[in-house]
Amino acid sequence: MGSVTATVASPTDENVTRWFRTFSAIVASGFRRYATYRQATVAGAVTNSVFGLLRYYIFLAAAGATGRVAGYDRAQLATFVWVGQGLLAVVLLWGWTELADRIRTGDVAADLLRPVDPVTSYLAADLGRAGFASLARLLPPVLVGLFFFDVYLPRRPGTLPLFAFSVLLAVVICFGCRYLVNTTAYWLQDVRGPMILWTLCAGVLTGLYFPLSFLPGWLETLLRYGTPFPSVLQIPLDVLVERDPAPTQLALVGVQVGWAVALLALCRLVQRRAEQRLVVQGG
Repeated sequence: MGSVTATVASPTDENVTRWFRTFSAIVASGFRRYATYRQATVAGAVTNSVFGLLRYYIFLAAAGATGRVAGYDRAQLATFVWVGQGLLAVVLLWGWTELADRIRTGDVAADLLRPVDPVTSYLAADLGRAGFASLARLLPPVLVGLFFFDVYLPRRPGTLPLFAFSVLLAVVICFGCRYLVNTTAYWLQDVRGPMILWTLCAGVLTGLYFPLSFLPGWLETLLRYGTPFPSVLQIPLDVLVERDPAPTQLALVGVQVGWAVALLALCRLVQRRAEQRLVVQGG
């Protein structure tokens, strides 16, 4: 008589499965939420494309007759500009104050009653938003660059997968920075000051206004490895244009991994500290 072996799922496996289902549902809801803003999406894509033209011709002027500047040739500059204009919406560098607004009004108390902690739920929703932006906001500027200019196309087989992973890490890092800026509302109520400071730093230090290699070498190295800002835009774009050898690219993505882990851990720490002193306005 044969024996039958039954496999029973452990409570831990069920909890992990339930967590992934919840996380995936929030990601999908974030995608659907931003997919409803069709007019804003079109307007944003057009705006990014127009500013892409301005940035590219400024960089061409900086390159001069030699056609090279700070380690980039004209084709690499074109890719840097047009993909960067699309990534600006994917990482959502500016404009997110949802958490700060909920803290100010007291609605954040409802977030704390949910079974998913705020850091995880807001991260999942942001990943869904980034997924939609990758389709609706990243592709249009890239297509403009491909149609009108000679752009640099990756030549190494591993560049595109590494770039996709680097962009994912950039989204997480930018989310962590924005979340920390928003959490200052637990103590300040008004986050306009920290938000202005973040806007100024993010525009200059992420590589949006100009590649950080335009700066002196020691300053570029300090920013690249000592701050999270270059991990938001500069590093993914350098990976795509293959400015550095493959081992250096892997090391830079490793820097992104370190910043992503550190920032998410810091977000959880700040959130726990804030919950201990949360005071709802009017309460």
